[in-house]
Amino acid sequence: MDIEIVPHVGAGPFRLGMSFDEAMQVAHERGTVKHGAEGERPPGKYVVKQPDTTLNFVLIFEADEKLDGIELWRFLSEDEDVQVTLDGFDVFRTPKKELRRRIEGRGHVIDYNDLGFDGIPDLNVILANASSQEFPTDPRTGAPLYFDYALVATRIAL
Repeated sequence: MDIEIVPHVGAGPFRLGMSFDEAMQVAHERGTVKHGAEGERPPGKYVVKQPDTTLNFVLIFEADEKLDGIELWRFLSEDEDVQVTLDGFDVFRTPKKELRRRIEGRGHVIDYNDLGFDGIPDLNVILANASSQEFPTDPRTGAPLYFDYALVATRIAL
C-alpha cells in the first residue's frame, strides 16, 4: 500500500476540506471507523483502522464538519507492505536525520520544538515520535530511528 502525503491537499484517499459524510464514506470503504458514541458528529477525531495493516489514519474534524487534519500513525511491524511518502521520501522508513536533511535540501525550513515535533510550516506538516511503541532505535543513542507520526493539516501551530 502506498500513501502519499500531499501538503495542503491531504493524504492517501483523504482530502483536506472534505465533508464529514464524504470522508466517512471513504473511511468505511477502507476499513472500520472508531469514535466515541455511535453516530456522533464532529467536531472530533475518527480513527480509520484498515484491514491487513496496522497503519492508522486519524481524521480530524472541526465544528464545520470539514476535514481539517489527517494524522498517520506508523505501522507496528517492519515487514508491513506500506509506504508513506512526503515529497518522494519514505516518512516512516527513512532515518529521521536523513529525512530532515532531505526536506531541508528541498528548501523547506523545519521548526524543532522541545517536545520532539518537527514542524514544516510552509507545508502545514508535522513529523514526530509520538507513540509509546517500541520501534527500531539508533544503536549509538537509543533514540527512535524513524518518525512514527505525521500530520498534514489546513494549518499547524507549534
